[in-house]
Amino acid sequence: MYLRQHRLLGKWPRAPSPTLVGLLRPYSQSHRSLAFDLHEPQRPVFDQQTSPVLLLHGLFGSKKNNRSISKALARDLGRYVYTLDLRNHGDSQHAERHDYLAMAEDVSEFIHQHGLKDSTLIGHSMGAKVAMALALQSPKLVANLVAVDNAPVDAVLGRDFAGYVRAMKKIEEASVTRQSEADQILAEIEPTLPIRQFLLGNLHRPQGEKTQKFRIPLDILARSLDNMGDFPFKNPDEVRYEKPALFIRGTQSKYVPDEVLPLIGRFFPRFRLVSIDAGHWVISEQPEAFRQATVEFLTEPE
Repeated sequence: MYLRQHRLLGKWPRAPSPTLVGLLRPYSQSHRSLAFDLHEPQRPVFDQQTSPVLLLHGLFGSKKNNRSISKALARDLGRYVYTLDLRNHGDSQHAERHDYLAMAEDVSEFIHQHGLKDSTLIGHSMGAKVAMALALQSPKLVANLVAVDNAPVDAVLGRDFAGYVRAMKKIEEASVTRQSEADQILAEIEPTLPIRQFLLGNLHRPQGEKTQKFRIPLDILARSLDNMGDFPFKNPDEVRYEKPALFIRGTQSKYVPDEVLPLIGRFFPRFRLVSIDAGHWVISEQPEAFRQATVEFLTEPE
């Protein structure tokens, strides 16, 4: 298994917010370049531009979160797997605008710039809504879709996320020099160690500085939390994705309740549902069950 790391961080001019119609046009000036890792299969079935898999992380995540599952999928599928940093996350560019249409535009640009065709999109949480938005807006770019523990509905984001932002701001204000100090502050509001480790994965020490800072723009994300609960498409009579889609939900999570399944079916009429004994963090909690469900879906003939 091979891994290539890439940082595409060129500067792009800021453009006015475009309208919904035609938003994901090729080479829009409002997009942000996305950093990515490329995981290469040992026995590739296709070249790296044909039928690749694109993995999209959740809020406060990064491409680092998906390394292990990306290697497994590249191995099992014989396909190249791109793990992306969405805007305002990881090594990708920051932008004042942070909503699903803007992030979908970024991924659309990534697909066009790299000449990718017949792409599979896999997204968790925030990344799932990005993947759904792109599939609905530009279905020709997306061969199939795996949405993990999120649904195409407007929902109230859990209060935990606002608490995480406040705690991370408190960490920066404390001028911590060690991650253990940051963990003590975060533990005041989050008792679960794996979640604290996930959030603190954004902490780093900028070159030439003694104190640690967060890579993610906390003020921008704090202002955008309401956007993260929304979904940009409201009417499945106007737009739908007619290709295969897999929805994976955690049985201990609240994000894909039974009552939203009919709406999922209207937006994604060829969807199937897999429920896994997990909370919201399905991939990290049950990686093998997630891998099996995803590989089965992607290898079955249509």
